[in-house]
Amino acid sequence: MVFQLVATMEKPLGHISLTDWNARVGRLRNVADARRADTFSIRNSTRALIDETRIEGTWANRESNEALTDRIDELDSWRKIISKTLQRLEDEIHTLQQEKVLTERSLDALEGPIALIGEVLSMRDNRLGAELTYDEPDKEIKNELYILENNQRLLSNRCRNAWEKLKRLEDVREKLRLEIESKDEAMQVDREQLATNRSSTKISFKPNSQRNPKECYSYESWLENVKNTKQMAENELADTSAIRESLFVCREKARSILKAQQEQTEFTLRKRIFETQRAYNELEWQQTKMKEEMEKAVCAMQTLEATLEDNAADLKLAESRLENRALRRGKELCLDYAHHSLCLEVDKLREIRQCVKEKLDEAKANYNLLTSHTQKIDVDLENKQQSLMADTRALELRQRLKDEEFGIKVYNPSAQTDRNIELTHMESFTK
Repeated sequence: MVFQLVATMEKPLGHISLTDWNARVGRLRNVADARRADTFSIRNSTRALIDETRIEGTWANRESNEALTDRIDELDSWRKIISKTLQRLEDEIHTLQQEKVLTERSLDALEGPIALIGEVLSMRDNRLGAELTYDEPDKEIKNELYILENNQRLLSNRCRNAWEKLKRLEDVREKLRLEIESKDEAMQVDREQLATNRSSTKISFKPNSQRNPKECYSYESWLENVKNTKQMAENELADTSAIRESLFVCREKARSILKAQQEQTEFTLRKRIFETQRAYNELEWQQTKMKEEMEKAVCAMQTLEATLEDNAADLKLAESRLENRALRRGKELCLDYAHHSLCLEVDKLREIRQCVKEKLDEAKANYNLLTSHTQKIDVDLENKQQSLMADTRALELRQRLKDEEFGIKVYNPSAQTDRNIELTHMESFTK
């Protein structure tokens, strides 16, 4: 039997046994099962992770949106509070400015009365002689001038205080406006962020989004700053009404005190004019009576002079008789009863003549006194006439205070038209 040999060719690699092959297949199967299990676990965990991250992201976004909404509401609430405070502040500023303007007008209106009082004092200084006295009107006019100057000083101080308060209120107003603008900008930013979503085109990755911006503040610092700003405005508003009331009270008090003093001054002026006029009338009556007495004194002196002339004739007669009887001769030249009678007559006539002369001298002295006193009365009457003119003119000047010449004049656009209608007698046509 012939055997044929077959030549075989094998790879130059080591061969494994079936057991190893089976073991290898088992290992591959086990690894595949493990990998499938891992893949299943990873797939399930991935699905759970995706769901969890989606839910957490959704809730985180919801919480962020709610935080932004709460922040916007909080900003809007504080903005409304500060806006109301700002409105109150602007109303107070406007009211205080009006009171300040009225006070300044009252202050400006005092310049005219002060100048008029100075003119009145200068006019009363034109009085002459004994009429230039420190009388009651002079005292009241100076009191009025003092009240005017005091009112001017008080109103000036109140205006300065109001101006300083207005400056502080305006500074606070600017701070409140900046606060409102800042909150408007912050709300606008937060609204834009609230309106932004994952589909927006303006989103992108940022290199360091969680960094703290420069010059940032904590929430507590922000809240404290807002409360301090509102409290600062409230503190400034607290005494604003008191300042306004002080302006009004000071203005009205100054007006009432000045009005009372003006009435008192005018009363004393009228009283002084009445007293001066009464003294003037009395002096005129005295002057008339003095002139009558002077005429009577002249008549009396003329009578005395006539009496002296008559006495002189009688004395001449008596002395001539005595002298002629001294020419008798001899025993006839005796001191008889006729001689004694003639001597008594001469003595009596001389005594009468002396008495008449004394009376005439007394009458002339009295006449000179009457003349001197009449001249004094004339001078005093002229002084009182000048004083009456000065006081009357002063009273007329003070009438300008009642006519509101120095007050606030209201412009009437139809005044010229009314004047033309009156001048052309067109009232019937207009009616």
